[in-house]
Amino acid sequence: MPKLIRIFLFLGLIIIGLVSLNVKAASPGITVITIKGAITPVLVDYITRGIDQAERDNAVAAIIQMDTSGGLDSAMRDIVQKIVNARVPVVVYVSPSGARAASAGVFITLSAHVAAMAPNTAIGAAHPVAIGEGGEQAMSQEMQEKVVNDAVAYIKSLATSHGRNADWAEKAVKESVSITEREALDMKVIEMIAPNLPALISQLDGRQVTMLDGKVVTLHTRGVAINRVDMSTVENFLFSITDPNIAYILLSIGMLGIIAEIFSPGLIFPGVIGGICLLLAVYALGMLSVNITGVLLIVLAFGLFVAEIFTPGFGLLAGGGLVSLIIGSLILFKGGAPSMRVDPGLIALVSILIVGFFAFVIQRVVKAHRQQASTGREGLVGRTAVVKEALDPEGMVFLEGERWTAIAEHGHFEPGEEVTVTKVEGLKLYVTAKNSKEVSK
Repeated sequence: MPKLIRIFLFLGLIIIGLVSLNVKAASPGITVITIKGAITPVLVDYITRGIDQAERDNAVAAIIQMDTSGGLDSAMRDIVQKIVNARVPVVVYVSPSGARAASAGVFITLSAHVAAMAPNTAIGAAHPVAIGEGGEQAMSQEMQEKVVNDAVAYIKSLATSHGRNADWAEKAVKESVSITEREALDMKVIEMIAPNLPALISQLDGRQVTMLDGKVVTLHTRGVAINRVDMSTVENFLFSITDPNIAYILLSIGMLGIIAEIFSPGLIFPGVIGGICLLLAVYALGMLSVNITGVLLIVLAFGLFVAEIFTPGFGLLAGGGLVSLIIGSLILFKGGAPSMRVDPGLIALVSILIVGFFAFVIQRVVKAHRQQASTGREGLVGRTAVVKEALDPEGMVFLEGERWTAIAEHGHFEPGEEVTVTKVEGLKLYVTAKNSKEVSK
């Protein structure tokens, strides 16, 4: 009997443990997603994954911690669409202190069910920047007005849907105005200021938000677990290479590696590294809105540098390549937000390194062309041979371990004397006295 009681007690403890684990797993938490950097398609996938996980976990809310200076309009709209249609409340929190929500970040903030900022942060400057060939300068006045009006209508709709200041949102687009977190709270651009994530979660407790379907949800955040959704290794890598500066470096290294392999076949390493970097650069540029003219100018620059190596252009081709490289680099992402352009300092550094590389290659090629041949028949010219059979004028000489038929161009030479090869014709050597300066090149 006691044994039976122990068995029942053991089974009861197992059941209680399983139930408690199930309750713990089922208890809703808060999903935290982190954005730091430019808004790109890689971030779209990451945020989509994070919100989807929050929905699967039946989370109380999803919090997006954001620090961005802007990014691609298409990626921003995809993120906004995901937030607006989310089945859980989404909170956008501009943090930590010193962070900002600029350009595309303004639209994302205003699309959230709750907008919050940390102390010493800023929001604003949402004027649309045309990305593509020629940038905004290439657009007609009418087209610029259409782009701005479309952005104004979009941001006002987002602000109005959550009861925020639509007039300020319009100014953020038209006049590129920016405000601090305190001004944003006073002007009803955001709902709260929180120094850190725990403080934000505490302030969210009991707050009511209206979802897209009109359903009012009350947030119960006190004591809930925080579930962070971090970028995967692949997402982190792809996000890194879609930075315009990294993409530019990969493009430069890729082209240099391929050219180095062409000039020195069999090295393998430059070709492999160059090929990998070039493919990664193509992927990165495909994720970004690039100016095709800029890409073509950079390719032309490398073509001119190569032509300078093979064709003596007295530096004209190399000079043209340098100009083409700099202009192409400057307009590669022309018209994009500051975070979506190549840093001018990086352009200067890469240009100097590339010019230095090709200057080194050109110097080596010129030196090689000027050097006397050291192999083959041409390499015999100028060498010293020993007479084996008298040259009068024809006889035999010993050179490089072989016997050669030789013809004396001047004078008579006896066996044992040393002569200098002046030229080679077929299998015959033409020789002269060793100290003679008449050597044909």
